Amino acid sequence: MQVSTAQAIERRFDDISLAELRQRHSYKWRAYPEDVLPAFVAEMDFRPAPAIVRSLTAAAELGDTGYACPQPELGEAYSRFALSRLGWRVEPTDVTLSPDVMSGITELLKLALTPGDGVVINPPVYPPFFRQVAEAGCTVVESPLLLDEAGYHLDLNGLEAAFRGGARAFLLCSPHNPTGIVYSARELEQVAELAERYGALVFSDEIHAPLVLPGQKFTPYLAASPKAAAQGIAFVAASKGWNLPGLKCAQIVSQSTEMRALIGRLPPSFGVHAGLFGILAAIAAYDEGGDWLDQVLSAVQKNGDFLAEAVRERFPQIRYTPPTATYLAWLDCRDLNLPEEAVDHFLKQGRVALGGGPPYGSTGCGHLRVNIGTTAAILEQVLERMETALR
Repeated sequence: MQVSTAQAIERRFDDISLAELRQRHSYKWRAYPEDVLPAFVAEMDFRPAPAIVRSLTAAAELGDTGYACPQPELGEAYSRFALSRLGWRVEPTDVTLSPDVMSGITELLKLALTPGDGVVINPPVYPPFFRQVAEAGCTVVESPLLLDEAGYHLDLNGLEAAFRGGARAFLLCSPHNPTGIVYSARELEQVAELAERYGALVFSDEIHAPLVLPGQKFTPYLAASPKAAAQGIAFVAASKGWNLPGLKCAQIVSQSTEMRALIGRLPPSFGVHAGLFGILAAIAAYDEGGDWLDQVLSAVQKNGDFLAEAVRERFPQIRYTPPTATYLAWLDCRDLNLPEEAVDHFLKQGRVALGGGPPYGSTGCGHLRVNIGTTAAILEQVLERMETALR
């Protein structure tokens, strides 16, 4: 029987077995014993985009496995992607190579601020934010997200209070990890207005930008307004959207004279610490990975809908607002009244490894982060193990 292109693509995202996945050497599949089903770290199970496989195979066959070197092709590829996918005009020369997002943020915080300066973050938030701010010699200033019946929101009053109290920078996570929220253009404009008023910098981690789900609108921070572009820097990468976290390549985007000058103070050898395969994979992803990414987003959206239905019917005490971006689900398990942190209970009683909430800040206690970037069958097994843990 002849298989259509659409059916072939669908099969590529749904015929991945646990036996195949357990042959992998990545952290997700080696961190726990084989009787534990992992759904904790932000690493998808889907096979790589064909364009990336072709690019890396060609490089390996050529013996092109040496040290990385900043390449204009990377900035050109990101420029094309930003315009076609995000409607954002970025000049190739606006793009600077970084080994990864967090090292870029850390090094620029060191250059821009003085030891002890406050940096605002919005818990619950990506745990390395706490660690990297401290590594930069700065002080974490928490401005938790607001939570109501509609979900999480940016607390602009809290942000202003932090700036008024002397915080010198805001580390924005957009789209937000772990909640999956996408900020509106107006919210980002207001952030920029506050930053200008108080003379603060905004560093926007936009690593999940390619993973905005269908029907949602993502506004890059630097595109929100001229004020945003004047005092902001964006940190982007193909690593989350195309599942390349081990290949070490990110991009720093600046669009003002002042921010370009700041980035220009990075050591000349900074980009060499990126991976050459990461650069080649990112170029292939940005230029030729759009169709694959669309299929990933379709699969993730279906899984998100499936999880929402499962929570309603099988876990009514868990509160869950489906994300508008990312393949990560943030579950509020506090009403389960478990005798220990939810992550520990589900691991011990269900042999399923989920992301624990406490590392995301004080507002993360009693919560879980679940990776839904997998097949529907494996997601069902995750849910079954969670049910087992609650019996």
